[in-house]
Amino acid sequence: MPKIYQYLSFIIRFYSNEHLPIHVHVQRHEREMKVEFSISEDRVTLFFKKIRGKEPLTETEANEVAVFLKKYHKEIIWKWEQFFIFRKKVSSETIRQKLRRKI
Repeated sequence: MPKIYQYLSFIIRFYSNEHLPIHVHVQRHEREMKVEFSISEDRVTLFFKKIRGKEPLTETEANEVAVFLKKYHKEIIWKWEQFFIFRKKVSSETIRQKLRRKI
């Protein structure tokens, strides 16, 4: 279950037995959701999915982490490919600076 990012107090990881579509698990404290990526023509759409037995992220938390996931989607997809297709280890990165939304 590799952790790929820590953004502020959010932990973003893959589970080791993942499946398509490309997605990450985002955890903050006791809350967790799965976030699927849909990409078309360099536009990324995120789909937040509840996980059975887990308290979901709040709307504010989901909006906050969405900014990060949209900005880093290419790196996340690259890490997915490295880990699940090429069976390589991926490093974890920590981002402590809050990202601003595009206006």
